[in-house]
Amino acid sequence: MEQWQVERTSGLCQGTGNKLQPGDEYYAALKETESGFSRCDYSREYWEEHKPEVYSFWQTQVPMPNQKKKLFVDDGLLINFFERLAEEKELIKINFRFVLALILMRKRILKYVDSRREDDVEIWRMRMVRSTDIHEVVNPHLDEEQIQEVSQELSQILQGEL
Repeated sequence: MEQWQVERTSGLCQGTGNKLQPGDEYYAALKETESGFSRCDYSREYWEEHKPEVYSFWQTQVPMPNQKKKLFVDDGLLINFFERLAEEKELIKINFRFVLALILMRKRILKYVDSRREDDVEIWRMRMVRSTDIHEVVNPHLDEEQIQEVSQELSQILQGEL
């Protein structure tokens, strides 16, 4: 299975090179590269002025010293990432989207409607609980170990601190 190595936060603003200080709000972003996704962090000021082109992003804050790490990701971020991966054809992105669908189902945000087969590919039709829009998700038939690997990679990408 293909793996991505997304680095942890560097603690520096990618745009200015300045160190992000405890308590600073900043934007963590995913940029698409030839080898997968790369994480970049931007100070709030740099982000608002330059609006860097990225695949996906979320706003966060540099923790204060001795502050417990937050072990959750905003539902809106999960939904955004899920929707952004809708048209992707690369296997690793299909796997990410499938695991995101499982997470959103577990959180009761996404509901399974039905499934169909198309050229030996199983496609789940799903909808957000508060919407009638249908989302199609390819079931890559991952085993438990593969789901765990993709989940860990998602945690590293979305949290960066785990």
